[in-house]
Amino acid sequence: MGGDVQLLESWRSGDESAGEALVGAHYDSVLRFFRTKAGDDADDLVQRTFLRCVEPRSTFRGLSTFRAFLFGVARNVLFEHIRSRVRDRKVDPDFGVSSILDLEPRASTLAFEKAEQRQLVHALQLLPVDIQLTLELYYWEELSVDEVAEALEIPPGTVKSRLHRGRTLLRDAIDNAPADAGMHSVRAQLDAWVSEVRSQHPAARDADS
Repeated sequence: MGGDVQLLESWRSGDESAGEALVGAHYDSVLRFFRTKAGDDADDLVQRTFLRCVEPRSTFRGLSTFRAFLFGVARNVLFEHIRSRVRDRKVDPDFGVSSILDLEPRASTLAFEKAEQRQLVHALQLLPVDIQLTLELYYWEELSVDEVAEALEIPPGTVKSRLHRGRTLLRDAIDNAPADAGMHSVRAQLDAWVSEVRSQHPAARDADS
């Protein structure tokens, strides 16, 4: 984390090479975050996220890791983007209820090469946005419970509750998908995904409690 923080401070002081190094280290992760939620706008939102990191209002206070801070900024950028798109309907999105496909119909799975990946992403896109964010940050980005809590500005206990509920909802979404040979691979991938992260991260076992 120290290296990222030093790069961020140097970038804020005008060192463009430090900014390039920081973006290069985390670009793929942030792009993956937006690809499942923002469709063709993903690249623009990635750039907006990194630029937001150096704005005075986005001060990194060192309460958690840099990655938790970065995904917290990405979350805020995503919510602003979604709100700007639904503003004409005069509806304030409820991210605890509405899914990405409810709020951003242009969200696509085409960026993922394998059919199994596309099917899993589609299932995630059917979940409430808050649940989708929690699952992806915890399992794909391998943030700890405390890091996810920091990024999403919620208590660690809420993270654990969302993970438990999210796995149930995700299995239901997969089980209710049209039957084809690929869905068996998706179910196996989900089981392997959860088992692998549990084995690698002791905190994952706490998320089931």
